[in-house]
Amino acid sequence: MIALRRTSFDTTCRVEVEQSDKFLCAHVVLANDFAVGPGDCVRVHGAPISVGFGERRVVERSATVERASTIARLWTKFAGHFEMAELYEVSFSDRTTL
Repeated sequence: MIALRRTSFDTTCRVEVEQSDKFLCAHVVLANDFAVGPGDCVRVHGAPISVGFGERRVVERSATVERASTIARLWTKFAGHFEMAELYEVSFSDRTTL
């Protein structure tokens, strides 16, 4: 099915935040294992979550998922190839280092 405009829905989610000597991360897991695709937006509602060093917190929140239209999804996939190319930086030098 071709979606010509964005659609959105609300769902619950689990937010996992950790700050330690091994990890500095934040993950959002949507309820019912909804898959998020290229161009989709997820907005988590609620107050900011802060954790001290060595702490890990898991919080239940509500979220709004906004699905991209078919055109926006295709554009995001296309543009993503060029964005990823910027991550590759290769340098060739004719000099030898000692």
